[in-house]
Amino acid sequence: MNRSVKVTIWNEFRHEKTNEKVMQVYPQGMHTVIGQAMPENYTVTYAALDEEEHGLTEERLQETDVLIWWGHVAHDEVDDRIVQRVYERVLKGMGLIVLHSGHFSKIFKKLMGTSCDLKWREHEPNGERERLWVVRPGHPIVEGIGEYIQLENEEMYGEHFDIPQPDELVFTSWFQGGEVFRSGCCWNRGQGKVFYFRPGHETFPTYFNKDVQRVIANAVGWAAPVASAAPVYGNAKPLENI
Repeated sequence: MNRSVKVTIWNEFRHEKTNEKVMQVYPQGMHTVIGQAMPENYTVTYAALDEEEHGLTEERLQETDVLIWWGHVAHDEVDDRIVQRVYERVLKGMGLIVLHSGHFSKIFKKLMGTSCDLKWREHEPNGERERLWVVRPGHPIVEGIGEYIQLENEEMYGEHFDIPQPDELVFTSWFQGGEVFRSGCCWNRGQGKVFYFRPGHETFPTYFNKDVQRVIANAVGWAAPVASAAPVYGNAKPLENI
């Protein structure tokens, strides 16, 4: 994608400050690793839970084409006013990419309208193999990706994943323990696009993987708003004589 896109990467940014193993993997935070992998023509800014208004002020969101979201242990600490603010921006065209444990975030559950619950397993100390199969070849999100992405160390997420039927399913994962999972899901919400991408457990270096980085960058391009007329609702005058 050649056009410029304004990306805000939101990270809870708690694990990197409190968990020694996560500190070793992401000393500057997961958000910076993701941001540094974005194409040069993307303008990247960062926001975190403990900033004022969680770093998601009205002004910041108005300047954001695509918001990337990673959260885990503090979903309940996200202010409902900010959730509503993000929700309204998505309906008006801002793209949203939800990563890994962000499936339980308030904003994702609000947009999905379901519990977004699932099975999970942390197989210590090294996790287990995940193979993300491309099930929608030719989709913009899988540009430059082979038949599958293989991650040797990941947390397992398994079906049933309580989400609405995706408008497009891009990846399905298989795990070493035998489970499968819909791991790359697309939806349209209002004028905005939403993509959920499963990998990214905090104790593993998943966001350093070049294919994972490419998928996230591709998803930003896919989710970025396009110039089009906004829908007009309410009572309408006829275009032709009646």
